Amino acid sequence: MNPFSSGTRLRDMIRAIRACKTAAEERAVVRKECADIRALINEDDPHDRHRNLAKLMFIHMLGYPTHFGQMECLKLIASPGFPEKRIGYLGLMLLLDERQEVLMLVTNSLKQDLNHSNQYVVGLALCALGNICSAEMARDLAPEVERLIQFRDPNIRKKAALCSTRIVRKVPDLAENFVNAAASLLKEKHHGVLITGVQLCYELCTINDEALEYFRTKCTEGLIKTLRDMTNSAYQPEYDVAGITDPFLHIRLLRLLRVLGQGDADASDLMTDILAQVATKTESNKNAGNAVLYECVETIMAIEDTNSLRVLAINILGRFLSNRDNNIRYVALNMLMKAITFDDQAVQRHRVTILECVKDPDASIRKRALELVTLLVNENNVTQLTKELIDYLEISDEDFKEDLSAKICFIVEKFSPEKLWYIDQMLKVLCEAGKFVKDDVWHALIVVISNASELHGYTVRALYKAVLTYSEQETLVRVAVWCIGEYGDLLVNNVGMLGIEDPITVTESDAVDVIEEAITRHNSDSTTKAMALVALLKLSSRFPSISERIKDIIVKQKGSLLLEMQQRAIEYNSIVDRHKDIRWSSLVDRMPVLDEATFNVRRAGSFPASASTMAKPSVSLPNGVEKPVVAPLVDLLDLGSDDILATPSSSGPDFLQDLLGVDLGASSSQHGATLAPKTGTDLLMDILSIGTPSPAQNSTSSVDLLSTADVNSNPSIALDTLSSPAPPHVATTSSNGMFDLLDGLSPSPSKEATNGPAYPPIVAYESSSLKIEFTFSKAPGNLQTTNVQATFINLSPNTFTDFIFQAAVPKFLQLHLDPASSNTLPASSNGAITQNLRVTNSQHGKKSLVMRMRIGYKLNGKDVLEEGQVSNFPRGL
Repeated sequence: MNPFSSGTRLRDMIRAIRACKTAAEERAVVRKECADIRALINEDDPHDRHRNLAKLMFIHMLGYPTHFGQMECLKLIASPGFPEKRIGYLGLMLLLDERQEVLMLVTNSLKQDLNHSNQYVVGLALCALGNICSAEMARDLAPEVERLIQFRDPNIRKKAALCSTRIVRKVPDLAENFVNAAASLLKEKHHGVLITGVQLCYELCTINDEALEYFRTKCTEGLIKTLRDMTNSAYQPEYDVAGITDPFLHIRLLRLLRVLGQGDADASDLMTDILAQVATKTESNKNAGNAVLYECVETIMAIEDTNSLRVLAINILGRFLSNRDNNIRYVALNMLMKAITFDDQAVQRHRVTILECVKDPDASIRKRALELVTLLVNENNVTQLTKELIDYLEISDEDFKEDLSAKICFIVEKFSPEKLWYIDQMLKVLCEAGKFVKDDVWHALIVVISNASELHGYTVRALYKAVLTYSEQETLVRVAVWCIGEYGDLLVNNVGMLGIEDPITVTESDAVDVIEEAITRHNSDSTTKAMALVALLKLSSRFPSISERIKDIIVKQKGSLLLEMQQRAIEYNSIVDRHKDIRWSSLVDRMPVLDEATFNVRRAGSFPASASTMAKPSVSLPNGVEKPVVAPLVDLLDLGSDDILATPSSSGPDFLQDLLGVDLGASSSQHGATLAPKTGTDLLMDILSIGTPSPAQNSTSSVDLLSTADVNSNPSIALDTLSSPAPPHVATTSSNGMFDLLDGLSPSPSKEATNGPAYPPIVAYESSSLKIEFTFSKAPGNLQTTNVQATFINLSPNTFTDFIFQAAVPKFLQLHLDPASSNTLPASSNGAITQNLRVTNSQHGKKSLVMRMRIGYKLNGKDVLEEGQVSNFPRGL
């Protein structure tokens, strides 16, 4: 025996660890103690076993590995004495969890202790089972736990109820066994037993519909009576918390009533009075009362109830918003977001308080309140709420302006009563938080301005005045530069004056000054500078008197460090030099009115001309249609030319109809074939039998498109062939089909060149009851990826059910498993299960494939597990 370890008590070890000044010293002490504990474990000395386990638990809490002491827990649990069992069960709950296989060894000890004559030992077993119970243990020990729910001692009943909650969570099928026992616990007077019984009933209701109906029918009135007695009870010091009688039981009862009342009008009617009583009688000046009120509000919102009780609940949430506790205000805002779907008008009454929360110093409350305000906005209050939010935008923190400006823009776009108001509010947002506004927002503003022809003059004047004051707001400068370039003449001539604005005097030089400042300012980005150059080009036509100054500004940009600016400056200068009559040229006319509907569709992401997601870039056609990258064979046949794919919406049948000059609809409907949508290229390749010719069709082609005589003499042959269902095909490459079509103008490629190299099948695994075969294939041009088809054959006379195949590979391999064809494997080789695997070898040519397998199935109701390793893969995979 190690004398040092024998004399080292737990407190001495803790003192030594705490005295360590560095992590290295702590690791050294722990390492020494672990070595001593291992030595004692090897000596199998029962006297120091409990002390060693106590040390291991402390070491475990420090984060060091203690798996070598797991078996000591089981030995202490099997000891006859209570002190040893207590430390053993504590170690079991700390050092192990339900995923440990060694836990199965303790099932028998737990069963014995659950039937022990000492109630304290029974309590230890229930505590351990309630903490680490697995599904297998739950099935084995459920009868003992169900029996203990009726035990004479209330502490045992309480622990048995909590343990039952764990069991029904792990194995929902056992829920029906605990229904009657759980219902009997609801009549308990002991609050500890009652609260655990309510929790067990709650779990049963959420798991099992039959249990929910049983409790709804048999127990609703009893629960209401219990809650009423607690609400009206006198002061009870043993249960009182801040003036509330047992708020924990209050909350559990309210949650159970919420589940029982949800979706059932009769049960909801029964609990209406007691919910109103709880809502009005509970004090809200302490946390305990607020917790009960919050659960009461949750229950009111969930059950089938009248509007009067919901208004009461929303008013409670309104009081929560005035509370000084940030947590209470946050949960109130969360609950109001749910309540707005039930009663919008009741929530609207608290609009002022919610707006104050938007200005709260706490960032979480600000964001949640802002989301709630967005939900509150409608056509009637949009003007008032937007004004409040924009006023706060001026003084809000920088980190909050992005969220706030985004919500304001959303509100203004969705609920604007008129375009003038929309433009005014967007200009205010751009002035206060222009650098936080996203691109799609100012794009939408330009589209609206373009469509509001009667407001062009007013808008360009408002933007001119704004940009003089807020020149640091990048987005504002962009919109102002665009408008001055388009409507600069309206700005100078004060055209389109409205009654609400004062006349201003702006010269042509003043307008150009704004553009020049946007170009020369050091913090302007390339987008702003490019827009300013375009604006200058347009103003050179509208302001001929200062065209030379404009030209000088453009010429200076030839030396810009930005290639884009250099190119634009050279091109624009050339335009100005060569076209002296540019003022009449259509090149610099105002942009046509932008289509608002098209912009909104594109902005929503459903515009048909959206960016292609193909791997290769698409070809841009003159009419704006994207030409997809087609297969090389189609390019060879000139089937992908622009005239064929002229319309973006033409589907496969339309394309074939144009190609053949016939109507495919009638023939397809006659045969009743439901064809999956295909592109024109796909259907044409089907006609040419490219990619899917069958062996029977290699000798006699169904349709020869290049033989015009057959088609012209009897075009119905082609149509019948297209609409008739085709037999199963054997995949070949498109080039092979093309050479067949051209009657062997070139020798057909070999099978290995077409389908990739061939590999012999292997027997991956074989036992007395199961055989697994692997067949291999590779896609042409992709040597790293191997397609494996696994075939499972049952060699035994019994059927396998719940069949599952699992596989694992090293890190240099990637494995993908498709679903199996079935989960039942017939007996005596009378059938097979197939499953496809895809293995990608990143070290192809350097390392061979290797795989570990695990096969699980049920044989006569018992779980069977087989494992094996596959290392005989063919070379070259």
